[in-house]
Amino acid sequence: MLRLNKLTKIYKTGDKALNAVDLEVPKGQVLALIGPSGAGKSTLIRCINRLVEPTSGAVVLGDVDLTRLGSRRLRRERRRMGMIFQEYALVERLTVMENVLSGRLGYVGLFRSVFRQFPQKDVDEAFRLLDRVGLAHMADKRADELSGGQRQRIGICRALIQNPALLLVDEPTASLDPKTSRQIMRLITELCLERELAAIVNIHDVALAQMFVQRIVGLERGGIVFDGPPSDLTEDVLTRIYGEEDWSETIQKLDVEEDAA
Repeated sequence: MLRLNKLTKIYKTGDKALNAVDLEVPKGQVLALIGPSGAGKSTLIRCINRLVEPTSGAVVLGDVDLTRLGSRRLRRERRRMGMIFQEYALVERLTVMENVLSGRLGYVGLFRSVFRQFPQKDVDEAFRLLDRVGLAHMADKRADELSGGQRQRIGICRALIQNPALLLVDEPTASLDPKTSRQIMRLITELCLERELAAIVNIHDVALAQMFVQRIVGLERGGIVFDGPPSDLTEDVLTRIYGEEDWSETIQKLDVEEDAA
């Protein structure tokens, strides 16, 4: 389980990105973070793995308070948190297999990591993951030869090969077309279910979040203003999160897509 206790982030400018956020994410649950730009969604994800240092509060993964760890112990604990990025963060000149195996760099020694010498069990697991996402036949292709959807699948494999307890996903569909976006969200939720893996997904597409996740948390000005199942995300709730707008088309869009699925 992940537990956030009064998590707060105030930048040097005085801007409060997170305001005493309390949140629990149990094992196996996929949670979507929604909210307007600047609401604190990306900051929250990056405070969890301390890519951004929280100002105060606690981030507890299992029984470990991540906010109290020194750099060496933090590096070890980060292996338990897989990260999937909006812009994929692949090394373009490396092959698909090499990019996936880079998720194991925290587990191998310095010498092996420099020369990319991985144990056979890691290579076997990389092939299993690539097969699971339908890309085993592309293991030897360079990353810069792939489409956006294929790159995101490689990013998913790289995160999962860490064997994490938590998956942090930052805008996984922002650069993808609607069909590929649905495929990627479906893949993430299926893999989390298969592995009983908790996940937090920062996403702007409200209808897509409603379609695939078990729980939605709405942020506004760094605070939680909604926490519940997708069915409770009404027009009134969307107004509370995003402000005044005609949200009927968003809800209607979901209904249409569900009927067509």
